Amino acid sequence: MFDRVASPPRKMIMISTKNRGFSLLELLIVISIGLTMAGVTFMAMKPLLNENHVDQAYDTALSVMRNYRNQSITNSKRYIVFFTPPRTLTVQYWGVGVPVSPAPVTVATYTLPSDIQFAVQAGFPNPGPDNFGTGAIAVTVNNCALVGTNCLIFYPDGSAQDDLGNFNSGVVYLTRPGDMYSSRALSIFGTTGRIRGWRLYLQGGTKKWVQQ
Repeated sequence: MFDRVASPPRKMIMISTKNRGFSLLELLIVISIGLTMAGVTFMAMKPLLNENHVDQAYDTALSVMRNYRNQSITNSKRYIVFFTPPRTLTVQYWGVGVPVSPAPVTVATYTLPSDIQFAVQAGFPNPGPDNFGTGAIAVTVNNCALVGTNCLIFYPDGSAQDDLGNFNSGVVYLTRPGDMYSSRALSIFGTTGRIRGWRLYLQGGTKKWVQQ
């Protein structure tokens, strides 16, 4: 006659059940909830990230131009700032020589965030900020044969010129393609080298550049 095997006490069974861990289904549910929350958070943060990118691009372009204009005045040197689409600013030092000036030397290169470009969008106001341009060309300052593209040459007197000695006024547009009201602009007065920043707003049903 076989001995009966004693059943474990009910308390031990409950302890064993509590310590068994998560099932695969429970883990999948937790992961799904986590991914859903991450997606919602990203969508909520995306406009803020986009705004941060365009602010960064604007601040970079404005500070580069103002900084090298100031250095031209302070150090009595010439600096060239030129714009290479879609998003690169290059700065070169242009020394003085007799009878011919030496070739410019690159001193710095700046790249804007990947979603921001020197570009225009259909519907930009005409004329542009400070009445420069028509809102149809991304960079309206004069082309310089010296560097092969649109450029500003800052002189020790603070002025902005081209490589032929003409005062070089114009506007530079920064925008995220497809996002009209992300747009910023920088206007330059050639005679003084003064630079002003602008942002596009919709006011009373009309698009307007408002100075920053």
